[in-house]
Formats: sequence, C-alpha cells, structure tokens
Amino acid sequence: MPNKQDMPREKLNKRGAEVLSDLELLQAVIGSGGPGNDFKQIAANLNKTIRIIGIDKLTIDDVKAIKGIGEAKATVIFAAFEFWRRKFVKQNRPLIDCAEKAAKQFEFIGNKKQEHFVLLTLDGARRLINTHTVTVGTLNASLVHPREVFALAIEDRAASIIIAHNHPSGSADISVQDREVTRRIKEAGELMGIALDDHIIIAGDGFVSAI
Repeated sequence: MPNKQDMPREKLNKRGAEVLSDLELLQAVIGSGGPGNDFKQIAANLNKTIRIIGIDKLTIDDVKAIKGIGEAKATVIFAAFEFWRRKFVKQNRPLIDCAEKAAKQFEFIGNKKQEHFVLLTLDGARRLINTHTVTVGTLNASLVHPREVFALAIEDRAASIIIAHNHPSGSADISVQDREVTRRIKEAGELMGIALDDHIIIAGDGFVSAI
C-alpha cells in the first residue's frame, strides 16, 4: 500500500504542485475512484482522452464517457479545465462583448452588391469560435432558415450566436423583414438553448442593431 504522503493531494500540499507529474495532477483533481475504478486508472484514461482530442476541443461529454467518472465529478473536472483555459491560456480568438466589436467582424460584407447573411459563433466567454457565411441573396424568411443557422452553431458547440446581414443600398433602416428574421432566429435559439446575442445590419460604413 502506498505511503499516504506519496498520494497526489498529500504530495501537492506538502511539496507543491510543481513536483507532481501531469498524471499526478489529474489524479489530484479526480481525488478518488470507486469499486473497480481505481483513481489512477481513471486519471490515465482521462490523460489519454485529452491527448487524443486536445484540451481545446474537449467537451464535458468526453469526460463523462470515461469509466469511473460520473456526472458530478465530470462537472468539477470540466469546470476546472474551462476556468484554466479562460484565465491562463493565451487567447487568439477575439472577445465579442459589444455590438461595435461584432460589427468589426462583419466589415467584409459592407461593400457587397448582394445581401450576405453571416453568423458568428461564440463560446461561453463570448470569444469568437467561427465566422460563417450562411446565405447570399435577398434576405427573406424562407432563405434564412433557423435550421441552417443552428446546424452550424451546434457543430461549433456555440453557447451563443450573433447574426448579421448587409444592406447593399446603404440604408440603415430596419425593415419588417429584418425584424421577422430576428424573431424567428431568437425563438429558435431559445428552444435550442443557444442565445441570439445580436442581429447586426451593416449599412455602408455604419451599422445598426435589429434587436
């Protein structure tokens, strides 16, 4: 039986986190296993999953799929990973926390001769995941269908989205059709659990929010 002082949590408390190996750090996070589920094996399996998938793409479902990790423990583990990623990993993805920053991401459609409907997918910290051009053509309720928007959002594992389209005329007036598209996307998002943060209309060099 190993000396209690050699156990990861005791070792961390006595000698500091820097002396622990990566695997021992995971063991310290996991803490304990259960009948037939040794915490060292659980940590080894978790470490393997992280290597295969990558820490940036790891989801809570990936963690819960590991034998010996239940929902409660998976929540704690994944929350710790997510906090670390947000606070200590250098972020190359821009933070989109206001309409002005969102509009900057849509500048490329400002001079288009046709209407472009574009989607930003955001994570829980409102950092940009991806930019998608959903449709090109006249904006109407049938052309811009929520299923196309949310299929992309789900694929990106987005927590929220921002949509935008341009007015080739340069007019910043919000039409009845603009408001109808906003309503449909917003209501669909409420059902999907993916919030619509804003609908930006790009008009020449300016913009206006349709929400």
